[in-house]
Amino acid sequence: MEPAKIIVRFADGRIIRGYTQNFSPNKPTFHLRPADPKVSEETLEVLVQELKAVFFVRDFSGDPNYKEEKKYPEGVKPSGRVVEVTFKDDERIIGSTLGYDPRRPGFFIFPGDLNWNNLKIFVVSQALTRVRYIQTPFSPI
Repeated sequence: MEPAKIIVRFADGRIIRGYTQNFSPNKPTFHLRPADPKVSEETLEVLVQELKAVFFVRDFSGDPNYKEEKKYPEGVKPSGRVVEVTFKDDERIIGSTLGYDPRRPGFFIFPGDLNWNNLKIFVVSQALTRVRYIQTPFSPI
């Protein structure tokens, strides 16, 4: 299995960029090899309960000036249900999910903006203040 490029955002504001090969939404921990040796030259064990989210990314730098589209492009049919999640720090992300259950530690969302650096995001449930379903032209009646 090839390592996934991730950006780990902790609930306390810390951010670590690195690689993982064993992230699972059903496990309380995973291993992270930081991309920057100044952070650590060792592989770190990360506790999911300490996180805000895990961003699976195209690259670590992204484009800091890019403005995420908060909707799906016209004609694009998302998989699953479209949700808007609001974090405790007021960051808002819109994407689709196949498995939101507030009783689980977290869930994946797939961004509506297909040009964004984020491929998918594992959102930690306890880091949220709100999850709202959004009606789309493709939503079931």
